[in-house]
Amino acid sequence: MKQTFQICYTSDTHGHVFPVNYAAHSPEASGLLNLACQVGKDGDTLLLDGGDSLQGTPLSQYYLDHSAACAVHPIAAAFNALGLDYFTLGNHDFNFGYEALKSYLCAMNAVCLCANLQDLKGELPLRAEAVHTLASGLRVGITGVVTDHVNVWEQPQNLEHLRVTDTFQAAKAALARLRPLCEVCVCIYHGGFEKDLATGRTLSSSGENIACKMARELNFDLLLTGHQHMAVEGVRLGGTYAAQPPAGAGQYLRVKGVYSGGACRFSSALLPVGRRHPAQPYQDLLGLEEKVQAWLDQPIGTLHAPIPPEEKLSSALYGSQVAALFNQVQLAATGADFSCTSLGNAPVGLASPVTMRGVTSAYLFSNTLVVLQVTEPVLRAALERCAAYFTLKNGRPAVSEAFLLPKIEHYNYDFFAGLAYTFDLRRPVGSRVTRLARLGGAPLGPGPFSLCTSNYRATGTGGYEALRDCPVLWRGSTEMPELVARYIQAHSPLPPLHNADLEVVWQA
Repeated sequence: MKQTFQICYTSDTHGHVFPVNYAAHSPEASGLLNLACQVGKDGDTLLLDGGDSLQGTPLSQYYLDHSAACAVHPIAAAFNALGLDYFTLGNHDFNFGYEALKSYLCAMNAVCLCANLQDLKGELPLRAEAVHTLASGLRVGITGVVTDHVNVWEQPQNLEHLRVTDTFQAAKAALARLRPLCEVCVCIYHGGFEKDLATGRTLSSSGENIACKMARELNFDLLLTGHQHMAVEGVRLGGTYAAQPPAGAGQYLRVKGVYSGGACRFSSALLPVGRRHPAQPYQDLLGLEEKVQAWLDQPIGTLHAPIPPEEKLSSALYGSQVAALFNQVQLAATGADFSCTSLGNAPVGLASPVTMRGVTSAYLFSNTLVVLQVTEPVLRAALERCAAYFTLKNGRPAVSEAFLLPKIEHYNYDFFAGLAYTFDLRRPVGSRVTRLARLGGAPLGPGPFSLCTSNYRATGTGGYEALRDCPVLWRGSTEMPELVARYIQAHSPLPPLHNADLEVVWQA
C-alpha cells in the first residue's frame, strides 16, 4: 500500500515574526505570521522547525528585554498560529539563559525534541523523540538534536542548569529507540553540512557541523538541517535524504514523502513566504510591534559626519569606519590591548542622528564580549586568516571563493584595532602578513597580550582556530548593540575613529 505525506519545515527563523524589514523600515514577504497563511495542514502533514528562533530581530531583542510587561510570547504565538507540531532548539536559543528558554518552551503548543539536551532542574517540557501516527496510519518517528558546539560558544551561566551532550551519539541512540516503532525516521538537526555538497571538499573539521557524517553513518530516512543558513532544496547522502531552508523565514521547505514496500521516497522544494497574514495573532501582537518601531527610531546620538554604506571589498582593503567604531566600543568596554570585530554580509553605514534602528542594522548579532590572552603567533595566525579573504584576478584584488562558496561569509573577515599590519597579496595564502606592530609602529614586544573579540569568534569559528585554546581573561554579559548605543550616547558627536593601520599590497 502506498502512503503519502508531507512535511513543512522551517529553521533559523531568528525572530522573524512580522513581515517587516527592520533595517529598511519597510514591509516584506517574510515572517512566521505570513507563513501561517500558506501551510495547509491536514492529518497527513507535519510542521517542524529546526531552532534558532529567539534571537535575530529587534522584535525578539525588545521582547526579551521587556518580557515581564508582555502578556504573550510573540515567537511562541506565531509558531502556535502556524500549527507547529515538533521542533528542536538552536544554539542561539540558549543565549538568554534558563528562564527565558523555559518561558518559550512553556508557551509553545508544539513538542520540543532535543535528544542531546539534559535539563538538570527538570522544569523544561522537553522530550528526546516522539512517534507521530498520521491519518493514513503511517508512523513517523521524530527526534531532534542541536550542535554540541553550544558548549563552546555559550556563556557558562546560561548552561548552569543544562547539559548538551554529544550530538552524533544522541542521534544514534534516539534512532535505535525509534526504528522498531515506526516506518519513517526523521531527525531535525540544528547543524549543517561539513562538506561541500557539490565537490565533497571539507568545509569544517571542528565537529560544529556533521550532517554528512550523520547521513552516511546513521540510517535516518530524512535529515532536516539548519544552522548554516544555506538553501539546500534536497540531496541524497547515502541512504538519507537531507535538506535545509535558508534563514529569516523568507522561504520554507515543503517535503513530500511516499512510503511503499518498506521504503520511503522523498522530493522537496523551497517555497517563498507570501504577503498575507491571519488576523490573529497579528492584531494581538501589533501593539508590541509598534513599541519596537518607536524604540528603534529613538535618536541616541550624532556623528561628526554620516558613514555611508561601506562596500565589502573596499572596506577590507582600506578599512571600515563602522568596524572602527565597534572596535573602539570593545576597547573602551574592556581595556584590552587589541580588538577585532566583523561586519555582516551586506554593506552597512550609520546615518546621523544615530538611532537604535541604525545600530541594530549595523551590528546584526546578539554577541557579547570575550577578552582572550594571546601571543604574537596567535595574532599572526588570525591575521593570516583575514588575508586569505583576498585573491588576485587580472592583477587586482577580489574576494576569495573560500569566503563566497558554498555560502557568502564576509562576516568571517575581521578588522583589528590597536595594530599596524600589512597583507602582501603576491605571497601565498598563509604567509601574507609582512608587517605586524602596535599602532604607531612600535614593536609588539614579548607579550602576552589581551585581545577583545566576540563570544562567537573567541571559539575559533570561521577559520580562527588559533583563538580556540587561548585562555579567557574576561567575559561580558551585555550584548554589543547595547554597548554601541551607550558609547555613542557618551561620546556624541562622535568623531571619525582611526584605531588601526592596515595596508594591503598587490603591485610591485
